[in-house]
Amino acid sequence: MTGKVLVVDDQYGIRALLQEVLSRDGYQICLAASGSEALAMVVREHPDLVLLDMKIPGMDGLEILTNIRKTEPSMKVAMMTAYGELDLIKEAGELNAIGHFAKPFDIDEVRRFVRRVIGEAHDGTGL
Repeated sequence: MTGKVLVVDDQYGIRALLQEVLSRDGYQICLAASGSEALAMVVREHPDLVLLDMKIPGMDGLEILTNIRKTEPSMKVAMMTAYGELDLIKEAGELNAIGHFAKPFDIDEVRRFVRRVIGEAHDGTGL
């Protein structure tokens, strides 16, 4: 399965883990450590899926998601958070985030989610 995933997280370890695991599964991985980097990558790389951390210094995940929606309204975005703030998860859902993962996440759950989302994007069924 081919597809492109943008991982946005200020923590190097999370970016490295997801890059290693998802690239082994055959995906092309783009990495961003900040909101401005993420927004530039969305425009330049047109990923099939964005895995976006909720808490990033400078520009939080909701602000990044809001900006993604302005340029790429149908882009598939899933949120990652170490915080159990249900109001933020609800707000992300209102901005059409397609899912969320609580950190520490189950890496196999993330792999299944990515496989399903990218598979549906490539076979035209959508979500």
